[in-house]
Parts: sequence; C-alpha cells; structure tokens
Amino acid sequence: MARPLRIQYEDALYQVTCRGNERKAIFRDDHDKNVFLELLNDGLETYHIVLYCYVLMDNHFHLLLETPLANLSEFMRWFNITYTSHYHRRHKRTGHLYQGRYKSILVEKKSYLHIVSRYIHLSPARTKQEGKLSLSEKEKYLRNYPWSSLLGYIDNIRRSGIIDYARILESCGGD
Repeated sequence: MARPLRIQYEDALYQVTCRGNERKAIFRDDHDKNVFLELLNDGLETYHIVLYCYVLMDNHFHLLLETPLANLSEFMRWFNITYTSHYHRRHKRTGHLYQGRYKSILVEKKSYLHIVSRYIHLSPARTKQEGKLSLSEKEKYLRNYPWSSLLGYIDNIRRSGIIDYARILESCGGD
C-alpha cells in the first residue's frame, strides 16, 4: 500500500514530531543536541522555514514551523538524513535512527498556534518521572530545561536567533 501524500502549501503551519526507533534515544548527550540545533538552523536558512518553537527530548523532538515555500518534505528529508548521518558517524552505529516517517500535523494559525506552542513547551513536564512533581516543581523544571524554546519566551535575554517569537507572543497579548 502506498504512503499517503503529505499536504503541503505555501505558508502552511505544522507541528512536526519524530521519535527514535523502538522509542530509543536519538540524543545521547548535550553535544548531539547542540549539533541538532546547529543543523536545524542551517536547514531553516537553506529552506526558508520559520520556526516558532521546539523541544528536544531524549527519544524524540517537536517542532512548530511554517513553510512559506511549501517545502516541508524537502526540508525534513535533508534534516533527518543529515542529523542521522552525524549521529551514526559519532556513535559508530548503523540502521534506523527514527521510528518510521516524521509526523506532521497541519495547524490552523489563528486558532491553534499558541495552543500547540503550549503543548510543545510543556512536553518535558509530561514524562513519567516529571509527571509526579507538584505544579511548582514542574514550573521550576520547565524554567530550567535547556532544550526548549520556552526559555526565550519567558526571558528575552535567552532568545535564540532561530526562533520567530513575535507571532506567538502576539497571540498572547504581545511581548
């Protein structure tokens, strides 16, 4: 059976998720995460993609991005191949890094942009281990989680050049 075609059009907004094969780690350490973000930055510039938020977990990642050129498939193909090549070379391994194809969900900009952003940013606090924390402990955990774009939303000194903060902040009343 053929895979269904992906819906792509100019200025489409997507929540993209990719999980490690057999739910195994796709990041072994901070170096892998830093390389991931460097490659992400390169891909965003090359493919003219707008990134609104991200979170990196040990065995998966979430991205909220917009494709002004309707080129999500080309971007994700390049990005996943490039990161997988880095990972395999560095850790001397072969085989599939990811569990199947990346997942992409179309998002309605006006109604759901900030809701999806919130979902992505809260992901680190939803793991089994962090799920047992109190609300104040979860908040503290999220404020100190370094692998998320949330830090730039709550502290403009910690903003990253790869994130377009304005649109989500606009939907929440401004900067």
